[in-house]
Amino acid sequence: MALKVIGSGFGRTGTMSTKIALERLGFGPCHHMVEVLGKPDQLRFWEAIAAGQRVEWEDVYEGYVSQVDWPGAAVWHEVQQAFPGAKVIHTERPAEEWWESYSRTIGMLFNAHPVPTLPAHLVPVLDVMKGWFVTETFGPRIERESAIEAYRKNNERVREVIAPGRLLVFNPAEGWEPLCRFLEVPVPDDDFPRTNTRDEFWDLVGGRPEEG
Repeated sequence: MALKVIGSGFGRTGTMSTKIALERLGFGPCHHMVEVLGKPDQLRFWEAIAAGQRVEWEDVYEGYVSQVDWPGAAVWHEVQQAFPGAKVIHTERPAEEWWESYSRTIGMLFNAHPVPTLPAHLVPVLDVMKGWFVTETFGPRIERESAIEAYRKNNERVREVIAPGRLLVFNPAEGWEPLCRFLEVPVPDDDFPRTNTRDEFWDLVGGRPEEG
């Protein structure tokens, strides 16, 4: 099965809402970090990728129709080459809004890692991610100026690389209309999904670091 949709946006740009929306529109299952956290057999692929080993992208995404969020967003360039027929959805929000959300969730978690309160099955996943794309993207410690610079650089690179007709720059706050138009599917009657609040994030990883 080939991917039909590739997500290139950083985490905390509405990727969970977009995942749920894509699945609602028939583009599921959709790969997201929660898939790696919940499926131990997924980690071996990302360990290999983090180590610079060659992988077959069809194997990495076997059973998936779409992908959003990290870790896939860290390799969007390679994946869009492997699946040239896939459309690219770049989730994006204003940089300061992104930093406000990221710094209070993922950024805080990785700056504190290893975290005593982290559920045991999540430890090897965060070890791999921090040792790979987190450090490569943001440096050894996630700080505001360098993080926003990395965020903007990725946004610019996506626009430079992906042909306009293949790319949707999407803020989930826009709702169904631009997404459905881009994917050429009908607009659902129900509301666009809104999920993965900060509280939901911390529930997933066992609580905020300062609570440990």
